Amino acid sequence: MAPRLCSISAAARLLLGGPRPSNADVAAASAARFYSKDNEGSWFRSLFVHKVDPRKDAHSTLLSKKETSSLYKIQFHNVKPEYLDAYNSLTEAVLPKLHLDEDYPCSLVGNWNTWYGEQDQAVHLWRFSGGYPALMDCMNKLKNNKEYLEFRKERSQMLLSRRNQMLLEFSFWNEPQPRAGPNIYELRTYKLKPGTMIEWGNNWARAIKYRQENQEAVGGFFSQIGELYVVHHLWAYKDLQSREETRNAAWRKRGWDENVYYTVPLVRHMESRIMIPLKISPLQ
Repeated sequence: MAPRLCSISAAARLLLGGPRPSNADVAAASAARFYSKDNEGSWFRSLFVHKVDPRKDAHSTLLSKKETSSLYKIQFHNVKPEYLDAYNSLTEAVLPKLHLDEDYPCSLVGNWNTWYGEQDQAVHLWRFSGGYPALMDCMNKLKNNKEYLEFRKERSQMLLSRRNQMLLEFSFWNEPQPRAGPNIYELRTYKLKPGTMIEWGNNWARAIKYRQENQEAVGGFFSQIGELYVVHHLWAYKDLQSREETRNAAWRKRGWDENVYYTVPLVRHMESRIMIPLKISPLQ
């Protein structure tokens, strides 16, 4: 406290018309103010700093299903408008062969064209049973599959761009299973603020029960490779009117509004796609 007293007396001398403080007094006063503010600020900040508990498990381990080791890949292909029909025909001729070949540890979950949202787009969802080893096994075999290599070469002439993500499945969501149609599908994509995935999962683990009565919940996933902190929720409806009625019904259930209230602040960006299944899609 001695430096603070020096600074006060120096200021007092000026106010009372006394002699101007020396350079040493000014330096001591400045140092005292810096010392005081820095320590007070550190003490004040310590009251609000969140102490992070050490974790022994990654978020992916805490959120994904323990009983399975499935890995998912979602592909977004933006097709040249004049080639969309040809692209669909080519896809329908080649991809089912991989799906049915037991030598490839991969299977089709769903294949769609975007109806509302980004136009002239194809979306494919794959499951790799066995996780990353299954993915690498499949990729290595495809390198030597002449028919698939020709398929990729022909397909490349039809595309404007493409991207993919590797996904894990939320433990509290349904595992996607083939279903009869006709249905439309909605893929709702949420880009979360970094660090909020556990909070998102905790809220949705309680809220998913409000969206199960009409069997509309197909699958819920979060990204592991590609753009991170991305969540995909996949829903099925008979038509757009059914979607509207089902979503409105959720708001009449006590607890749904709380889920929306607590999860909306976690979102940086969100997007909805309405999609139509291709002929080969197990999800019709």
